[in-house]
Amino acid sequence: MLDIMQRGGIIMWIILFLSIVAAIIIIERLLYFRKIRIDEEKMINRLKSTLRKQHFDEAISICENNPSPITNLMRVGIENRHHAPDTIKETILDAANLEIPQMEKHLPALGTVTHIAPLLGLLGTVTGNISAFGVLGKLGSVGDPALLAKGISEALLTTAAGLIVAIPAIIFYNYLVNKVNHMIIRLENRVNELVLLLETHREEIIKPGEDISSPSQPPDGGMRPLDGGGLI
Repeated sequence: MLDIMQRGGIIMWIILFLSIVAAIIIIERLLYFRKIRIDEEKMINRLKSTLRKQHFDEAISICENNPSPITNLMRVGIENRHHAPDTIKETILDAANLEIPQMEKHLPALGTVTHIAPLLGLLGTVTGNISAFGVLGKLGSVGDPALLAKGISEALLTTAAGLIVAIPAIIFYNYLVNKVNHMIIRLENRVNELVLLLETHREEIIKPGEDISSPSQPPDGGMRPLDGGGLI
C-alpha cells in the first residue's frame, strides 16, 4: 500500500485524504439518520390520540422522548397551540429552517469529493505521463517499451484511485440527498396535518377570553428540497 502511494505521488496522497473525508461524512450521516429514525406512523397516531384527549403536556413529553425532525416540529406546534392556525404554521416553518440544515450537514462537502476525486486522478495521470515521456526523451530510450509501460502504469494509478473513491461517494451522496428530500416532504405533510388537527379542536384548546388575534396573513410557506433555495 505504501509503495503504491509513493508511486502515485502527492496527488495520490490527496486522493487518500479525500477518501477518508468521504468515509467519515458517510458514516456520520448514516449514524445520524439511524439515530432519528422512528416508527413515524405509530408516533403520529399516538400524538393525535393524545391531542384529541387534550393531554398536551403528555404530547410534548412524547416528542421530547423521541427526538427527530418530525417530533421536534410537532412539539413546536403543540407549544403554540393557542395561536391562530396561520401563526402556528409560520412558527413551525421557522423551526423547520433549523432542522433542514442539520439534515443536510456535510452533504455539500461529500458532493465536492465526488466531483474532484476523479479530476485529481486524471490530473495525476497527465502529470505522470508527462514525467514518463520526459525521462524517455532525456535517456534516449524510446526503443525500450518496458520503461514506457512502467511510467504509464504508475501514472494510471491515480486515475484508478480517483474512480475508486468517487464511485461509492457518488452512490452514497445520491442516497443521502434523496433521503433528506423525502424527509422534507414528509415534514411538510406532517406540518399540515398538525395545523389541521389543532384547528379542528381549537375551540376546546383556546382558553375563555383569550386573545386569538393573529398577524396579517403571511405568504404561503413550504419547505424546499436539498437542491432548492430555502423555505419558499
